[in-house]
Amino acid sequence: MAKPPISAATRMVGVRVREFRVKAGLSQEQLAERAGVHWTFVSQVERGLRNINLHNLLKFADGLGVNPASLVDGLHPPSVEEQRV
Repeated sequence: MAKPPISAATRMVGVRVREFRVKAGLSQEQLAERAGVHWTFVSQVERGLRNINLHNLLKFADGLGVNPASLVDGLHPPSVEEQRV
């Protein structure tokens, strides 16, 4: 059984990373190399399983060639219920 995303916010960041990666024609491995992270980390972020820090957010944006704001624009912090899970 697949693990659920940590929160709606981590899920949405993952969706955006995947969309930009696919649009750029990059594999997870290629993005990982560009961003200086492991490809399994890219996979976990895309599935919303990792809550990435600011440094990694900047690495992903740089690797994708996008403004970091485009990965988080409009997102909200997790609700109290999501934080209890």
